[in-house]
Amino acid sequence: MTNTTRNAAGAVVPADELLAVVRELRIAGRWERAMSLLDRAEVTDARARVRFAVAAAEVALESDWFGGTGLAAARLASAGRTAEEMAGKASGKAAEAAVAGPTDDIAGESPMDSHWDLGLLRLRHDYRQQVHVDGVFRAGPDGKDPAALAALRAVAVGLRDRAPDTVRRGWAEMYLGLIADNLFAERELAPRHYEAALEAGEFGDDLLSREALRHLGDHDHDAGDHVRALERWTRAAELGARAGTVPGTLSQQLLLAVLARDAGDEAGAAALARETARWARAVGAVSVEAQAGAFLAGTDPTAAPTTGERSG
Repeated sequence: MTNTTRNAAGAVVPADELLAVVRELRIAGRWERAMSLLDRAEVTDARARVRFAVAAAEVALESDWFGGTGLAAARLASAGRTAEEMAGKASGKAAEAAVAGPTDDIAGESPMDSHWDLGLLRLRHDYRQQVHVDGVFRAGPDGKDPAALAALRAVAVGLRDRAPDTVRRGWAEMYLGLIADNLFAERELAPRHYEAALEAGEFGDDLLSREALRHLGDHDHDAGDHVRALERWTRAAELGARAGTVPGTLSQQLLLAVLARDAGDEAGAAALARETARWARAVGAVSVEAQAGAFLAGTDPTAAPTTGERSG
């Protein structure tokens, strides 16, 4: 059986195809359009409803991160309720099957995959709450509950250990690196997680590879290896563009402006930052616009977590 969904005009569209379109819109920063498609779809299949709810939570999370909205908490809660509802129906179905014999399963993605994806989204949301304090990106453990930080790391370890595939395991590794870097200020521990994420990204996820290269380049930059940082950051920008991430590619361009400033090309750095700010404003990526504005004012977005704010 093929999962399908119906839009407001009555057209029937395969669920996988609609979710692929939503993913492309989300990555491009078209969060309102992506959410509109999800909200207007009529989905009757229980497993598909979970996938759509998880997709909506991911759109909301990235809108919050780049667009400065506050949508993720409600969408995550809704996705959790939908997942619990499906789990209850699945238990009932299993009980019926034990009496009546085998029946056709619901088509679509494994329930384990959707539940794991929801767990990662919750981790990403909780991580963001820890690094964004009073609307400002503030890294490091100072002023934060050590138990909450430890719990966040434990969740990431659990996601890594039960990941259903290599790419998902890579995303858990990525967040283990970010947690070490930006919450515990354990700079020496993070790169091994980023390297594991980069290796996993080679299995078909340019966005994961881009994210890992972005942060590995940050460590190269801190170590004074600007040649290696340029190599990794240029590659990250290329992969982000290939994957279609408009906000992510703009944020990567800002790191290239950092290297231009480091090389003494202040005019080139400022020109690149101004264009980044202008483009970010045009697409509604307010966080990137703010970072570019801070850079133009003299802030270093790659400052170590123990010395101040840094970009995520």
